[in-house]
Amino acid sequence: MKSERHPFPVVLAAPSGAGKTTLARALVARRADVVFALSATTRPPREGEANEVDYRFVNDAEFEMLRRSGELMESARVHEHWYGTLRAGVTQALDSGKAVVLDIDVQGARRIRDLFPESVFIFLLPPSPEIWSERLAGRGSESEAERRVRMNTALKELRAVSEFDYVVVNDDIEESLGAIESIVDGERWRRNRWHGLDARIGELERVLVQHSGG
Repeated sequence: MKSERHPFPVVLAAPSGAGKTTLARALVARRADVVFALSATTRPPREGEANEVDYRFVNDAEFEMLRRSGELMESARVHEHWYGTLRAGVTQALDSGKAVVLDIDVQGARRIRDLFPESVFIFLLPPSPEIWSERLAGRGSESEAERRVRMNTALKELRAVSEFDYVVVNDDIEESLGAIESIVDGERWRRNRWHGLDARIGELERVLVQHSGG
């Protein structure tokens, strides 16, 4: 009988423009054993985003209600908007034995570490300073003030890299996705994720004793 292994959250964080949302979605699309943790946000939807798919889009009052009712595992104000991870999706995924990927900021990652110390924390870096600069400058939907806020936040997040377990440079999406999959697969086999490991070892010890005549 194969022992079960404890599921765990996979936290993806990155400075703005590093492509973490794209990789999170690609990971979930490729893996039946990984689900996406939906977040609520007060920012308006971007082109192509759908409510209850990319985010749960709410106003400030609705977000405050979610927070007060305990429906958010963590929340933070980023780029002048509120973001928070919805608790139900995370707990349901873990209860079903699946890993759950969280596409969150560094502040949220710190809160998840407090709640789920067994989580895997992956920090994504942009492929090069030149490409990152192009990505950061390429968003035309924000004001100059919003852009400055985003730049300051990205700087703080970049300096938090030492808080993470793994670092993946998002140069090629297939290579980056493969690296994240390798991390997830490897982490599943950590000794402390095994459920019933002591009982399994005990069974094997009894077999050895029987065959040794002890």
